[in-house]
Amino acid sequence: MRALLEWKCGNLDQAGMRVTLGPSSLTLGGLVKHMAYVEDTYFSEMLLGQEEGGPWGAIDWDANPDWDWKSAAEDTPEQLFTLWHEAVARSRVLVEKALAEGGPDHSGKFVNRRGESPNLRYVLVTMIEEYARHVGHADLIRESVDGLVGEDPPRE
Repeated sequence: MRALLEWKCGNLDQAGMRVTLGPSSLTLGGLVKHMAYVEDTYFSEMLLGQEEGGPWGAIDWDANPDWDWKSAAEDTPEQLFTLWHEAVARSRVLVEKALAEGGPDHSGKFVNRRGESPNLRYVLVTMIEEYARHVGHADLIRESVDGLVGEDPPRE
């Protein structure tokens, strides 16, 4: 799903990353930045109880609940993909750490209102779902930008 997101959102200029579709304000740039935030939130904060990487800690989320989506318009494609690639790299390291410490049942540090903590398996399934949903959004937006369609990125 990560490769599909990169393919659907890649090789565009800043204008292409800002395109919206219909009444939605969703953009490809917003998707990339949002997924960088989600990577850091789920793997760093929820799973291992660590501070999130990236710019997330400096944001007043109560005052700016959609900051990741909206601020992406100010960023170049290179900045967006660097932010996302760095978040993915951190996630991969943290997944390896969680696997080494307890396997798929490694219990997360985050505790919800019901007193439950997600395990690594839950976090991985949630991330697959999050990517799959947003790749679907990216598919529609990208087709409207330059006609790119398909389900499989070209093999390099």
